[in-house]
Amino acid sequence: MRIVSACRAAHAAGLAPGLSLADARARFPDVAALPVDTVADATLLDRLATHAERFTPTVALDPPHGLMLDITGCAHLFGGEAAMRTRLRARMRRLGLSVRATIAGTPDAARALARFGRTGVVPPGMDATLVRPLLVAALGLDAATLQALARAGLRSIGDLADRPSVAFAARFGEALPRALRRTLGHEDARIVSLRPATACIVERQFAEPLTHADAIEAVLADLVADAAQCLRERGQGGRMFEASFFRSDGAVRRVAVETGRPSRDIPAILRLFRERLDALADPLDPGYGFDAVRLGVPCADPLAPSQPDLDGHRAEDIAVAELIDRLVARLGRDRVLAFAPRNTHDPARATRCVHAAAAPAKSAPWPAPEPGAPPKRPLHLFARPQPIETLAQVPDGPPRRFRWRRMLHEIARAEGPERIAPEWWRTPPGTPTRDYYRVEDRAGHRFWLFREGLYGEGQSPRWYMHGLFA
Repeated sequence: MRIVSACRAAHAAGLAPGLSLADARARFPDVAALPVDTVADATLLDRLATHAERFTPTVALDPPHGLMLDITGCAHLFGGEAAMRTRLRARMRRLGLSVRATIAGTPDAARALARFGRTGVVPPGMDATLVRPLLVAALGLDAATLQALARAGLRSIGDLADRPSVAFAARFGEALPRALRRTLGHEDARIVSLRPATACIVERQFAEPLTHADAIEAVLADLVADAAQCLRERGQGGRMFEASFFRSDGAVRRVAVETGRPSRDIPAILRLFRERLDALADPLDPGYGFDAVRLGVPCADPLAPSQPDLDGHRAEDIAVAELIDRLVARLGRDRVLAFAPRNTHDPARATRCVHAAAAPAKSAPWPAPEPGAPPKRPLHLFARPQPIETLAQVPDGPPRRFRWRRMLHEIARAEGPERIAPEWWRTPPGTPTRDYYRVEDRAGHRFWLFREGLYGEGQSPRWYMHGLFA
């Protein structure tokens, strides 16, 4: 068993990572040792990344114990880079953590200086000068490469920078020259944020945390109005709105609502947020108060100005869309579904369920019946065809009567057959052929029946009920 991480007091006493636990206890018998919990460490790092989003929306994990923040365009909101760094470190100290924070021109230079060099704000153009004295371990290479470089007498990044990179690429591959260029600031690599980029972000920060529900709702209304103005200037409408509530103790709560169409209607969006907040299983608890509230628009689509039509159909469509949005906000996205057509001739797979608030998928249009013609497909289709007992006049003809659910139906009219072959790329070979009939009994009830298999194809054909017409 070896030490993986040590506190400052242990480092000062010479107990560094890599030392065996037996040697550590031989030097200090009373040393306190805890087993490594990688899951808890990863959970803590995720929470800290969420907490750091109050400074910038672009936050990435830098395992095993680091965070990378892209503060481009955000530092002026906190009084500059130095003030932003001071505020970030103070907030981490309040959470019981000690951090090393460095602001540099590239992510790799900032990582190398924070872990192996000076901390602070690197002046523009000084990345290479400050990185050169660092050990080659600051490049983040594997142990074998570091050992080979040490044997060659190359101990600092400056030693590598003074030599041509072609020789390093031939010996160690492209990874070493790439890491060297990025650490020296000659090549920039964008970080991959934990959360996708949003079309619009508006935020409010407070000197005194908010605790009253009325004040929180008023702030949310102001943010929705600002987001609507931002979307209006871009000619867009939001499809999803996400509110993030940053609590003073580091906890973050997120509440998101969706709309079935692009929208920047402020009252409608606020109504959706009220519905969503009322339906939360875990109510929004301000605790010691929220010191920041952010509203983002992760999904937005073009929204052109429109005028109402004369027949009022547009108003009806808007009312239905608003009803769907309210149901989704209260019941959840997975509980409000809509039917969409699927491009297939198989009636069992002709429709599919999609989220009612989602963007309409590209699919085949609904088949339109001919004027005056009876419908070809029933309105009610059974998920599984139900077996029936039939009596037919000819083997391959329609039935004269059938028994279904203990009731005997005498057929007055029949139309068919409509032979529907199965999708050969989905069904196994030898699947029986289906002949469908539209029949009507003497009471006026209409059914959709099919015969599975043909006489002479092997087993005796069987009849099934697949659907009911209106």
